[in-house]
Amino acid sequence: MMERKRVVVTGAGAITPIGCGNDKFWDALMEGRSGVDLVTRFDTSDFKTKIGAEIRDFDPQEYGITPKDAKRMDLFTQYGVAAASLAIEDAGLELAEYNDRVGTMIGTGIGGLMTLEEEKKKLVESKNPSRVSPFLIPMMMPNAINAYVSIMYKLTGTSPCPANACATGSYALIYASKDIALGDFDVIISGGSEAILTEIAASSFANMKALSRNNENPKGACRPFDKDRNGFVIGEGAGVMVLESLEHALKRGAKIRAEMVGYATNTDAYHITAPDPGARLVKKAIRDSLTMAGLEPRDVDYINAHGTSTKLNDRAEAMAILEVFGDYKVPVSSTKSMIGHLIGAAGSTEAIACAMAIEKQIIPPSINYETPDPEVDLNVITEPTPASLNVVMNNSFGFGGHNAVMILKKYTG
Repeated sequence: MMERKRVVVTGAGAITPIGCGNDKFWDALMEGRSGVDLVTRFDTSDFKTKIGAEIRDFDPQEYGITPKDAKRMDLFTQYGVAAASLAIEDAGLELAEYNDRVGTMIGTGIGGLMTLEEEKKKLVESKNPSRVSPFLIPMMMPNAINAYVSIMYKLTGTSPCPANACATGSYALIYASKDIALGDFDVIISGGSEAILTEIAASSFANMKALSRNNENPKGACRPFDKDRNGFVIGEGAGVMVLESLEHALKRGAKIRAEMVGYATNTDAYHITAPDPGARLVKKAIRDSLTMAGLEPRDVDYINAHGTSTKLNDRAEAMAILEVFGDYKVPVSSTKSMIGHLIGAAGSTEAIACAMAIEKQIIPPSINYETPDPEVDLNVITEPTPASLNVVMNNSFGFGGHNAVMILKKYTG
């Protein structure tokens, strides 16, 4: 059997509602700052939920996107390209020549919904098909981020586009890791992006009764694992990492942020939106990731939970953690409490938080955890907490029952 190559994280790029850029993102996490507020992008007068986690300080030109290209990109593509450019810069990668050993794998849960909504309005209101943009399809298509990043940096390696709902970003990182571990590629720019703060998405999620309606207190609306949680908050943004083989990273003298040592994916096969209340496959994903990493539950120093702030998801995830970890009260927090649910970008953005937590040796907090839930008896961390972080787990679970668990470890050479 061929020996699998070790896979490391050498770069990261975060575009989030609490800050664009790794340092701004991390500083906001440490401050416990919420990015949730009343939505300004569209009129919410008739909406049951009027809150969301918008990005309000984003300028595509700061990330090498020309005004001409920006007009031809949906916002999710702009976010993804920007996060990729940050990650490539952070990794110190020099990508001046065509390179078939470097690929992209940046996914999205939903894709260019904003563009579809805008162009549909044009057609309906004008009743003139010629008003529809000829760029509608390339702006909508989920693989647009991979296409633009490949063109910008002359990357001719693999470029699949995972679409696994809320677990997309984690699936992308896991499958990119597999391609590198098998020796197919040296480097893959990987993660997820999403921008669905639109009228149609907000209407659908609200009618599904999945969203928090805490319009009077936006900053306190997202409260993972709290007894009074009442739904998730739509966020937007992108999280992209540079993954590469350890051999390649050492050869070019790269700074190594963390090592990817374990992962697992599976599917509940239970319901199109609801989690399996018994969390059977979530438990299996957690256990399988530990087995791959050669670790025991007590070796995990911190879990960045999926933690959506919905009744059913938080309960199922807590059940899985409590059963696998037993009497070991592993520290847990949810980044979503501050940035909302980034859907296809959730897992990869949270993976960046995990890598930075290992680097800084600090557990980022969950905010708005005020009333413990007896059914969700977790060790929820509510303040930035210095800790000896050697092994960190990241959980992601998506509509359709898609489960993904990753384990990052401090690189010690």
